[in-house]
Amino acid sequence: MIQLEDFERVEVKVGTVVEAKENRKSRHPAYALRIDLGPELGIKKSSAQITALYRPEDLVGRQVVCCVNLHPLHIGSVTSEVRVLGSDSAQGVVLLRPDEPVQDGDRVF
Repeated sequence: MIQLEDFERVEVKVGTVVEAKENRKSRHPAYALRIDLGPELGIKKSSAQITALYRPEDLVGRQVVCCVNLHPLHIGSVTSEVRVLGSDSAQGVVLLRPDEPVQDGDRVF
């Protein structure tokens, strides 16, 4: 168990995918994403292993939920600045997203 203060330190925000393409140098199939996280954070890069259920052209314009305050991680040719959140399901990773459109950069809690 973690304390509430620990959970409150995790910063999760909504953003819109503005570009998606194959991350060719990743060890596992992944997409290189550029995500607009609003005026405060701007556009951030991420590498996401979501190729089982999504095609790059279907991701552009889609809102996603991201953890934005973890240390960057180098995945293939991408410096992943944010982590896209999804459920690790039997059919593959299913992305988390808001039920209704929201402003890019809105905080999730």
